[in-house]
Amino acid sequence: MTQQDARFEDGGDHPLNLGALDAEDPQVLSTLAQDAVFPASEMQWLAKERRFAVLLNRFRWEDQTAANRRKRSVERVQSLMVVDNVVRVASQGVERGDADTILSVLSVTFEPGEDADGAVILTLAGDGAIRLQVEALEVSLKDVTRPYIAPSRSTPNHPE
Repeated sequence: MTQQDARFEDGGDHPLNLGALDAEDPQVLSTLAQDAVFPASEMQWLAKERRFAVLLNRFRWEDQTAANRRKRSVERVQSLMVVDNVVRVASQGVERGDADTILSVLSVTFEPGEDADGAVILTLAGDGAIRLQVEALEVSLKDVTRPYIAPSRSTPNHPE
């Protein structure tokens, strides 16, 4: 018996394609992006386009209940998170561009400024963070591959 990656059609699921345009929206993206992992080399700031993008290996939290009910393996999917209107990028505890450094997303938050501006903050495991100063909030999270069986075959755990 050969093992195949899952398909969106198997569960009637569809790829995510979500956007965040107001201060409350990043909470939804944060929930879905929690525990996503990515090599540091998979993030890029396109300064002239005022765009920051990162290719995530996202745990499919939205499918967790269905996976348990159908007794099938938990899944990940590659997703592209794009932040537009970025005027400055700062990071702490991140070795940018190093393909051997694997980062893990803990949360995505938005700190509003005085007008429509503010900062999108990607908080990472191990005290790392990426701060994206934006003129206006515009973030998207879009699945770009089919789901695949999570290599760990287990749900991420957050002991208290």
